[in-house]
Amino acid sequence: MILLLLFSSMQTIGILLPRSTYYEAIGFEIFQGLKGAFDQIGNDQVRVVTENIGFGADKQQCYRSAEKLLLEENASIVIAYIGQRGAQLLRPLFLSMNKLLIVLDAGANLPHEADYCPNILYHSFHNSLGSWLSSKMAVTDGIRNAGMVTGYYDGGYLHTVALTEGFVRNGGEIRFNLATGFKPETFSMEDLKTHLQNNPGSGLLTLFSGDFVQWFFKDVIRIFGAEKLPIYLSPFGLEERMLLDAPFPGEQTKGIATWSLQIDSPENRRFIEVMESHTDKQPTLFTLMGWEGAILADQLLKLQSEHGTKSITPDILNKISFEGPRGHVGFYERLNTTYAPMYSVTVTPGENNMCQLRIDEVINDIVPCLEEISAIQLNDIETAWFNSYACI
Repeated sequence: MILLLLFSSMQTIGILLPRSTYYEAIGFEIFQGLKGAFDQIGNDQVRVVTENIGFGADKQQCYRSAEKLLLEENASIVIAYIGQRGAQLLRPLFLSMNKLLIVLDAGANLPHEADYCPNILYHSFHNSLGSWLSSKMAVTDGIRNAGMVTGYYDGGYLHTVALTEGFVRNGGEIRFNLATGFKPETFSMEDLKTHLQNNPGSGLLTLFSGDFVQWFFKDVIRIFGAEKLPIYLSPFGLEERMLLDAPFPGEQTKGIATWSLQIDSPENRRFIEVMESHTDKQPTLFTLMGWEGAILADQLLKLQSEHGTKSITPDILNKISFEGPRGHVGFYERLNTTYAPMYSVTVTPGENNMCQLRIDEVINDIVPCLEEISAIQLNDIETAWFNSYACI
């Protein structure tokens, strides 16, 4: 009887875990981050149940997995690494059961593309906002014309709009676009030679993730050698575990990072220490997503308990606030998303002339930046990808 009572008092949190071909450990890392955070929180009244959703592109699989977590496992909260379109398909399910879906969102589409729903909360890494700020940085640095250079997959999301609009609206001009192949044998920067000859002094506004970053840097070095190219990177192009195996491309390589191993705070040091002890590897953005997702879920459960309700109300959401590895995480009601500081960084040479990051500036005033990017009109703009960013 005692054991039964203990079990009945536990809250269940469900996780929809994705797959990715070039972030092969993505699901494992999200789960390890979540598990590590719950261990640190010390909440032994939470049971974690997982479901696999593949690449997130199968609508029925996502729906069935979420339904199973809610109906069979009685999950109080479901955490999912899915895109905005995937989240909207689950909207009727979570509304009807009055349960909360926390979407771990890379932020590769525009934040105002998603319809508002009180039962769907976006915990975003704001790759589009980072792209917007990175292109604005290029203008501040004196770059007046540039080309957008993307990986094949990376170019299928609306952060392309954020990148170009951030440049053009601040006085720059996009002179060319280059999208690469999606395999090592078809990936080439050869066309850049012609583009740069025709547009001297151009900066490169880039959208890359995963192995694409390494391929890009290697090809830039092969083709341009010691020539100094101004390269600006978005947050997922600055993922530090990928940069460990990326050769240093030159002194004018910088961008906007969501998070870095170099952030000097007790929360970040603890996160890194716990993750390295759990996995024997450096943490990644996906480990961080799981870690912060657990903190967020725990905080929401406590807020519901304090308010004496199982409902998700604006009062509860507006009280979301915690100190995480990235810094202070708050909630922006208009876009139904969390936000945190972003970091202006420079890529520097590290061990064996591979890449590492140096933090130059902390960008704390994020809400006005979100307001600015939300002013982009979406008329005649559409993204074709259904799956979440990096789940290919």
